[in-house]
Amino acid sequence: MTATLPAPGAVAPARRRLGLLTLATAVAPVTWGTTYVVTTEWLPPDRPLLAATVRALPAGLLLVAVGRRLPHGAWWAKAAVLGVLNIGAFFALLFVAAYRLPGGIAAVLGAAQPLLVAVLAVPLLGERLRGRTLLLGLLGVAGVALIVVTGPVALDPIGLLAGLAGTACMGTGVVLTKRWGRPVPVLAFTGWQLAAGGLALLPLALALEGLPATPTAGQAGGLLYLATVNTALAYALWLRGVGLLPTGRVTFLGLLSPVVAAAAGWLLLGESLVPLQLAGTALALGTVVLAQRPAGPQSKRTMPRMLWPARMSR
Repeated sequence: MTATLPAPGAVAPARRRLGLLTLATAVAPVTWGTTYVVTTEWLPPDRPLLAATVRALPAGLLLVAVGRRLPHGAWWAKAAVLGVLNIGAFFALLFVAAYRLPGGIAAVLGAAQPLLVAVLAVPLLGERLRGRTLLLGLLGVAGVALIVVTGPVALDPIGLLAGLAGTACMGTGVVLTKRWGRPVPVLAFTGWQLAAGGLALLPLALALEGLPATPTAGQAGGLLYLATVNTALAYALWLRGVGLLPTGRVTFLGLLSPVVAAAAGWLLLGESLVPLQLAGTALALGTVVLAQRPAGPQSKRTMPRMLWPARMSR
């Protein structure tokens, strides 16, 4: 049976929908790029687990209440696994890195995620390992390496390991999210993961860091920003994009986070950027743009099926 081709002019609206979905998804890594400035400037010092728990748990419980859907059957275990990978372990490692590394350096470690996702997608999603994806992934890592290696700062080994481990956790979470799908609307699905991750973090935070002192007005504002804009909103947009966009396209958007973090460190924290670091930032940003372009002519076959009108997607 031959495939039905889209009518002339029908590709353009789908392209626009794809572009808008991509821009909405990109809001998430852009806001995540501000995490490091907020952590170093406005959060209680030396409390990474507290910061991670407060960021995840209230937002998760709120979204579960709004979504009015609880997991069922095997999804109790799946939600727990995704919650630990995407939220619990990732947040804890992220904040350890943020406390031990300069703002721009901590975020750029996520540049390895597209390569990791591309490799994991072969056995878990049955996708081909394309040379173009590997090349773009290496270019992204090269851009990040220019920022990290040329920076006039001391790189803490524990912070570096935490940042890389966090990248591995979230990369695995992205692939499993694509493999398992989303059984409920995005707000409930996001709430499941945030609540599961926050509940996993809570006993660790209490055992290792204890109850916090009363936060200052600035610290309370920082925690509120992380829980709402940086987490509830950002993760809802991100998980929606993960479910609808091609795997390679969505994971390369994560490179926006180090670009924003480096820019925020320069603008707000007075961190210096030498010419090679600026070139690395440009290379990472260029990689994001190239990854959003299709490898060949864009048609109905190359765009997510859900973006097409119902009469054309049957």
